[in-house]
Amino acid sequence: MSLPNHQPPTTNHPPHLPRHDWTLTEVEALFARPFMDLVFEAASVHRRWFDPSEVQTSQLLSIKTGGCAENCGYCSQSAAFDTGLKAEKLMDATSVIAEAMAAKAGGASRFCMGAAWRELKDRDTPKLAAMISGVKALGLETCATLGMLTADQARQLKDAGLDYYNHNLDTGPDYYADVVTTRTYQDRLDTLEHVRSAGMKTCCGGIVGMGESRRDRAGLLHALATLPEHPDSLPVNALVPVSGTPLGDRVRREGEIDPIEFVRTVAVARLVCPRAMVRLSAGREGMSAEMQALCFLAGANSIFVGGRLLTTPNPGEDADAALFAKLDLRPMALGVEARAA
Repeated sequence: MSLPNHQPPTTNHPPHLPRHDWTLTEVEALFARPFMDLVFEAASVHRRWFDPSEVQTSQLLSIKTGGCAENCGYCSQSAAFDTGLKAEKLMDATSVIAEAMAAKAGGASRFCMGAAWRELKDRDTPKLAAMISGVKALGLETCATLGMLTADQARQLKDAGLDYYNHNLDTGPDYYADVVTTRTYQDRLDTLEHVRSAGMKTCCGGIVGMGESRRDRAGLLHALATLPEHPDSLPVNALVPVSGTPLGDRVRREGEIDPIEFVRTVAVARLVCPRAMVRLSAGREGMSAEMQALCFLAGANSIFVGGRLLTTPNPGEDADAALFAKLDLRPMALGVEARAA
């Protein structure tokens, strides 16, 4: 019995090697490929760069919750929406470091600190530096998401020991104004440039299931794949609808993203950014074990652990241990990079 011919790549460029010259048409063509072919190719590319049985584990803590001046239409922490969330002050370094110790004991190799700010204020930088250096001293990788940064602030965070900085593009440029209007797409790109110039690694992805089209999802991944350097971590979030937010209320009316379409997004992310840690981020609490297994097969190799992501639920330690055992997965060792193809 002969097997059907596998469709060739969309270009003559070797599909496993990083490219920065993707066109939007090419990325859309990847989304349109037969599902089995797409997942097969993504899994093949993934295995060239990573051990498919290893998954990087991060834990995320909200170090400053609520009261954000941004109007991101998905976010429970925006001061523009009535979501019932109370604004809190910045946590002290001792408390944050204690949370990081617990995260490490629970199996996390990277500790991420998130603050609901539009941008980092210089007055808060010394407090953050103390947190970062304290977490780093525990032997964990460090990550922070604090809104927009200046070039000088990025250098100060790097000097404090920050390994990764998260700053998502959220969606494709054509849909962006439907998500947020208080900062521009270029503002986000400028912060990423400051992070790269300071020598930190970038964590940058987006959210799907906000009512965007497939072309918008392709636009997001095209924007990421044509950055000067691909994101080191690429989180793919499924929108968790929050009552009181415009996009959350819309999704509650119209329905969440189709699971197979979400897997397609993960697979295309792996193909266009082959060396990135592609992370299943928000929304995993609502995903079946089978859906997560397809995502891992399609090239996802990072998750958030711990029972909470900033203000939304996340599977607990026992649930993830059971999932890893069922799928014969193991946590990735600290500091693993993509191997040579």
